[in-house]
Amino acid sequence: MKDTAKHQGLRNQLVQILAQKGIYDKNVLQAMSQIPRHLFLESGFEDFAYQDKAFPIGAGQTISQPYTVAFQTQLLQLKPDDKILEIGTGSGYQTAVLCKMGAKVFTIERQNELYRKTSVLLPKLGYRPRVMMFGDGYKGLPADAPFDGIIVTAGAPNIPQPLMAQLRIGGRLVIPVGEEKQIMTLLIRTSETHFEQHEFGDFRFVPMLEDKNK
Repeated sequence: MKDTAKHQGLRNQLVQILAQKGIYDKNVLQAMSQIPRHLFLESGFEDFAYQDKAFPIGAGQTISQPYTVAFQTQLLQLKPDDKILEIGTGSGYQTAVLCKMGAKVFTIERQNELYRKTSVLLPKLGYRPRVMMFGDGYKGLPADAPFDGIIVTAGAPNIPQPLMAQLRIGGRLVIPVGEEKQIMTLLIRTSETHFEQHEFGDFRFVPMLEDKNK
């Protein structure tokens, strides 16, 4: 599990590409320049780790394209010590970005294969979410709510009501909504009963599945 000067050079190139594509949050770019994405991929994909592409990670899931990770994270407007709920731990790469930026991360993964793998990998690499659990992301984590931000890393046919309820007033929920392709959606909770909604164009994600734990 080596991270070499060559890897760092490739990360720097990737960060330049992300900046050229419109990622302006310096904290996001700095975190992504420091995280060894190649260690979150199957060894066969290691040589391609710093291309701006998604790759399979097993269990029918993918590690998101770096631009997508950066874009979603930027929408959270993260501050150190923010309490963030992540739905879909996946490879753990997005989790690592949130941890590197100083968030208190609570993350849920519904694929047991990925949960077992990532729950070992993240601490080994020095990233320690406050909570990492195997379960149904649709339900969120009501016992730990409210959250300053919620990020969903799979395409949802609609916005789950339990997640909206677990957002603090002023908090931000970033979720790709849609079936075949998704529209990146940001909800900002402005009061107990009101949410401001913004849409940011088309993305493609694996589907968010409900009550399908394996």
